[in-house]
Amino acid sequence: MSALTSISGARIFDGQDWHDDAALLLENATVKAIVPLASVPPMLASVYLDGGVIVPGFIDLQVNGGGGALLNEQPTLDGISTICAAHARFGTTALLPTLITDTPAISDRAVAAGIAATTAKIPGFLGLHLEGPHLSLARKGAHDPALIRPVNQTDIDRFRLARAAMPNLLLTFAAETVPPAQIAEIAALGAIISIGHSEASAGSVNAAVAAGASMTTHLFNAMSQLGNREPGVVGAALQNGQIFAGLIADGIHVDPTTIAIALRAKAGPGKIFLVTDAMSLTGTDQQSFTLNGREIIRADGALRLADGTLAGADLTMIDAVLYMHRIIGLSFEQAIRMASLYPAQAMRIGATHGHLRPGAVGSFVHLSADHSVRSTWIDGAKVFEA
Repeated sequence: MSALTSISGARIFDGQDWHDDAALLLENATVKAIVPLASVPPMLASVYLDGGVIVPGFIDLQVNGGGGALLNEQPTLDGISTICAAHARFGTTALLPTLITDTPAISDRAVAAGIAATTAKIPGFLGLHLEGPHLSLARKGAHDPALIRPVNQTDIDRFRLARAAMPNLLLTFAAETVPPAQIAEIAALGAIISIGHSEASAGSVNAAVAAGASMTTHLFNAMSQLGNREPGVVGAALQNGQIFAGLIADGIHVDPTTIAIALRAKAGPGKIFLVTDAMSLTGTDQQSFTLNGREIIRADGALRLADGTLAGADLTMIDAVLYMHRIIGLSFEQAIRMASLYPAQAMRIGATHGHLRPGAVGSFVHLSADHSVRSTWIDGAKVFEA
């Protein structure tokens, strides 16, 4: 692709406004401008998309696997590349491969793979999300209880290495397992800290936020609930405007009525954003996989352990967007922001990600009139076409 390229033929949503009869101009993999078609310079390299809409690329901050690869089972450069490519088919242009609770050796391998992916500039790789092992046994979910433990100095050294060598690092902690002093120390490294798999009180969550935490992991799932005398993690997430909150919008993890109530209740500027919590089966026809030696079965739109415990989600970002739009009743534009701008803001990269205004990365999704993914573009290059 030449230094300056025109993308046209579809309505363009820049994250805030719609542009008709316009072209998206990309220069060196970034957005230069959105201009009327009549203003496109002649003899410019151009791509015509033939209808549909262009929207900002989706950003998924919780992706355990895809394309048959699971980060816990394949903590390698090839594993990360496979996961990123699998989710690009569904409009995701940036993601955090997520390692759930595992051994220190597997954690080290995942960090090494993330560093390798950064060096190799794998399309769509945004950094890593380490979800555990520093969680609450009371809210372990599908995490192996034998591997859950407090943070030690070796872990902090691992976080320091990962943050220094990768563009982004997200860490999920239980507020009762990792005290505010450790949260402050780790946040000072530049990591984003999310509270999840936690039975903590609202007061403990707010103390964690004061120390540097700024997010909650899969709101309502694996956390203390909103009660009449104790607001819990859920209550703190909704009331504290400094908190961003990930949400699995599949109609299984959280009831649609609960989602609607949470959207009305959430204090800002922190927002609720969409995540898939996807496993290795995304983009495949496989019906089961193994995690930490336990079989997980795909059935009825969900992934579960033998005892019925939910273990990730059978969900894509475009499906989550359309669920919020068609079932919850959000505007299409707001649903798109929940999948693009809000996760970017949660990771503090909203200046360059999650929208298509000048200076943003040239990552976008071309959707058909019925909102199916036609093509996905990352940093100005087409990486998937239906």
